[in-house]
Amino acid sequence: MEYISTRGEAPVLDFKQATLAGLAEDGGLYLPKVWPSLSTDNIRKLRGMDYPTLAVEIMQHFTGDCIQSSTLATLAGRAYRGFHHDAVAPIKQLDNNLFFMELFHGPTLAFKDFALQFLGQLFDHFLRQNNARCTIVGATSGDTGSAAIEGVRGLDAVELFMLHPAGRVSEVQRRQMTTITDKNIHNLAVAGTFDDCQSMVKAMFNDPVFRKKHSLSAVNSINWARIAAQVVYYFWAALSLGAPDRAVNFSVPTGNFGNILAGYIAKKMGLPINRLIIGSNRNDILTRFFQTGCMEQTGVHPTLSPSMDIQISSNFERYLFELFSRNHEELNRCMIELNRDGKFSIDTTTLNKAQQDFSAHRFCDEKISDEIRRIYQSSGEIIDPHSVIGVAAANAENDNTAPTIVVGTAHPAKFPDAVKNAIGVNIPLPAHLGDLLTKKEKMTTVENDVEKVKAIVG
Repeated sequence: MEYISTRGEAPVLDFKQATLAGLAEDGGLYLPKVWPSLSTDNIRKLRGMDYPTLAVEIMQHFTGDCIQSSTLATLAGRAYRGFHHDAVAPIKQLDNNLFFMELFHGPTLAFKDFALQFLGQLFDHFLRQNNARCTIVGATSGDTGSAAIEGVRGLDAVELFMLHPAGRVSEVQRRQMTTITDKNIHNLAVAGTFDDCQSMVKAMFNDPVFRKKHSLSAVNSINWARIAAQVVYYFWAALSLGAPDRAVNFSVPTGNFGNILAGYIAKKMGLPINRLIIGSNRNDILTRFFQTGCMEQTGVHPTLSPSMDIQISSNFERYLFELFSRNHEELNRCMIELNRDGKFSIDTTTLNKAQQDFSAHRFCDEKISDEIRRIYQSSGEIIDPHSVIGVAAANAENDNTAPTIVVGTAHPAKFPDAVKNAIGVNIPLPAHLGDLLTKKEKMTTVENDVEKVKAIVG
């Protein structure tokens, strides 16, 4: 399996090299040169597998010859043994044709655990093979940070610096990062937005001297291995509802686009997905793009769903590359315009093509609270302020031609204030995090200045 950059100027890499590199040298994102394709019969043979076994079956299409299947099985077993539900990703029925996949039973209570527990195992395996070390720099809007920290904490070959926007994540999200005391973990609270944090990470990767000096690598979803690991749960859910003999829809609360991109890739591989539905909060740059064909930054607004408070969806570049039939020049034009002008547009024909892949809906904070309340009153289910956007988007789409699976991204206990304000109920943290709010925190506050962040990295 060979990997190419969206920008067209970086060397072709294998899976191992792409995983350790993170961002391509030309500033682009890696993705497979050719998408793997599974026949209907091959998909049908995946039925009945437990989650770690299914992960191996899907991931080996991306790893190629870099990892033997027996080794991949060992890594998958380690990655998912810390999950607190036997099914790993259980699915509940919310309504006649509406289902909810709970992706928050991992160690940090968010869907990011599915990719980052696996990525931590991959880093450890590859670095041991190379007798090497790396420095990971990452940015988080809330959940990536704690999941990445949990995945690599204590690894001798990895030093992790995680940037988060100061005051713009929930207390639980922050403490899940800042109460980890392993010596290889460093939390930086940046006086800015998530987009600022993400821009600084990309700037460090685009500094060749700094990148080489520190052997930089990435845990954000700019790292292809993260997307590959997330493809698995789309197969898991669709198979649970009858695929490949029954098509499904997916509704996904979407900020950085990596989660729903994994669903798009599963569809490219042959999984029968009718519709991919995007749910946005007030920061609705993706919804506006799929409705108008214009991607325009309008500033980041704090909301009840802080992990989606994003304007620059870094994984969107991979989708644009596909939308433009892998035309590097067209992709580069859009990226230049976005960086220079804060916006770019596509033509009507291309927009029509995009609308065949995705539909999108936007919801304000009031609607988010109302939906949390409505679901609780009608079913007793308590859903967090991100996942509930997926439910609202599924209802807005109102497609009864196939069952719709909402991708539940976080445990409601991670956002206790938003939940309590909506339904008047206190949500306790699970037992394994019961002392989180009393632990001592360790973090460094830093200005919104990439040079000062670089100085801290070393």
